[in-house]
Amino acid sequence: MRRISCRILLRKGREGGYTVMVPTLPGCVAFGGTIEEAIEVYLEDLTERGEEIPTEKDTLEAYA
Repeated sequence: MRRISCRILLRKGREGGYTVMVPTLPGCVAFGGTIEEAIEVYLEDLTERGEEIPTEKDTLEAYA
């Protein structure tokens, strides 16, 4: 599996733990696993379906 770099967002939960979002990979979530495992499974699924792996190449980030 090739290695990619992507931005992750962590939001602290009210009862502990964190919600993790990967903006480049919509729908990528982890249940009881690690962030890395969730991303790996997501990318494997895209590859198996013959879909392109998204990148952040043309993404601009701004804060308002």
